[in-house]
Amino acid sequence: MKKKMVNSEKGFTLIEMMIVMLIISVLLIITIPNVTKHNSNINEKGCQAYVKMVQAEVQAYQVDKNKIPTLTELKSEGYIKDDKQGCPNGKAVEINASTGEVTVAQSTES
Repeated sequence: MKKKMVNSEKGFTLIEMMIVMLIISVLLIITIPNVTKHNSNINEKGCQAYVKMVQAEVQAYQVDKNKIPTLTELKSEGYIKDDKQGCPNGKAVEINASTGEVTVAQSTES
């Protein structure tokens, strides 16, 4: 009696694996640029929110102390946390000493 060799192992062929890798690669190529585009938009929205929050704290400080604060005074008095060094996108904020208006610092880089 001869034994028949039966291939009972189930698995993916090389072609099937390559097709799956191709599909994953195409999906990554499509999604990565969209994620980076939205990341900068999210950082910009976060910066606008941070400016509004600092503006509210400046107004609270003015009500409490009857003067326009500096960022250092806001941090030392506990109005804003010291661990935050500006907007999420790395830009610093400034407080106008005469009006108390909070703005994003203009970069001097070209």
